[in-house]
Amino acid sequence: MDEQMDVAPSAETSVLDHVPMRNEDGEIRHEFVAEIAHAIAAADAAPLRAIVAELHEADLGDLIAALEPDDRVRLVELTGRDFDFSALNEVDETVREEILEELPAETVAEGVRELESDDAVELLETLDEAEQEEILEKLPLKERVALERSLLYPENSAGRRMQTEFIAVTQDFTVGQAIDYMRDTPDLPDRFYEIYVVDKDQHWLGAIPLDVLLRARRPVPLTDLTDEDRRRVSVLEDQEEVARMFGKYNLVAAPVLDTQDRLVGVITVDDVVDVIEEEADEDLKALGGVTSDEELSDTVLTIARGRFNWLLVNLATAFLASSVLGLFEGQLEKMVALAVLAPIVASQGGNAATQTMTVAVRALATRELGASNAWRVVVREGLVGLVNGLAFAVITGIAAVAWFKIPGLGFVIGLAIIVNLFAGALGGILIPMGLERVRADPAVASGTFVTTVTDVVGFFSFLGIATLWFGLK
Repeated sequence: MDEQMDVAPSAETSVLDHVPMRNEDGEIRHEFVAEIAHAIAAADAAPLRAIVAELHEADLGDLIAALEPDDRVRLVELTGRDFDFSALNEVDETVREEILEELPAETVAEGVRELESDDAVELLETLDEAEQEEILEKLPLKERVALERSLLYPENSAGRRMQTEFIAVTQDFTVGQAIDYMRDTPDLPDRFYEIYVVDKDQHWLGAIPLDVLLRARRPVPLTDLTDEDRRRVSVLEDQEEVARMFGKYNLVAAPVLDTQDRLVGVITVDDVVDVIEEEADEDLKALGGVTSDEELSDTVLTIARGRFNWLLVNLATAFLASSVLGLFEGQLEKMVALAVLAPIVASQGGNAATQTMTVAVRALATRELGASNAWRVVVREGLVGLVNGLAFAVITGIAAVAWFKIPGLGFVIGLAIIVNLFAGALGGILIPMGLERVRADPAVASGTFVTTVTDVVGFFSFLGIATLWFGLK
């Protein structure tokens, strides 16, 4: 660690060519992080600024996450204006909050001014209102008003996701005038894919893709090119619905209108990709009984507290399933084989139900499963449960007879397997559909209820059939 980072690259090379950040597998190099930490400890700003200036925001976010907590704030302070605050949107919310809380409001405000409005809103929305207000007060009036308006929209709405930088022209423009307007306007968005046509009161009239605009001759009126049926979204529309629309209609951008049909922003495909990742992450965590806001950077106490409630619910349902075993206590004492094999029946049903439930939750989330095809899907899943039930009835029955040398035991466990796999398949599809109907999140609650059904049905069917078959009391 005695070597200094080379910060004087030639014209053909960059700093990162001399100090590579990632290894061949794309993982961030420990040596790179150690060198950055060493420069931070030495308050050596020059190499840090050279590195930060070249890093993409996503790579800078990875570097921040890899540093020790104390070094993260120092990195921002030492790099000053070269630090890209959009990188803070690439790290866990917990890490972002820790950094923003340590930085002076003036520093954060200066960084926010360099961001596009959607990135600025994403950065600010994790803070409480008092911290937001302290930062917003440091901004110029026009920028502050725009951000305050976006922050007033509901969380997870299009109004929160949109950027307020867009190009809008009036309907009396020609193609040439529109092009000249864009050339002469200094504050164009960094990226844009279409321009919008509005009236004098900013009411949306239509959109013109850039490829259509650039193919037309200068004298052509914009009204001849305007697509009045262009798909658009409301500021209050849920971000998940917006993402679904982008995927269905292959959009790269969509205008955002307020409740009076005035153009107030635009959502682009990069924002939608973030939404898709967030929603997928949230659903995946929910299926495992983990809160959506849990992050790898959270403390032990925070994670334990977040998981406790759902584990408590699981404990209650486990007692319910175990109570079924209590009903057959005498039978279990007379035939030990029943106690050994009962968990197999419950486990097979649970696994089958989880498979069905996973498909059902995804189909409900993507709107592929609805009233129009519900009955057909339920019948199909029930038949799948029966087919697999028959197959595993044979396999499990033969194994049970070979193990315990009790011929009738194969028939008993085989029949119970069929019953439980069928019940698991129906539970795996009907429970998520029922939760969706009562406006509960199927991803959050389905797992516990489905597992309870297969445990109860599995234990009761196996032990009940065994009681009748062997005449146990």
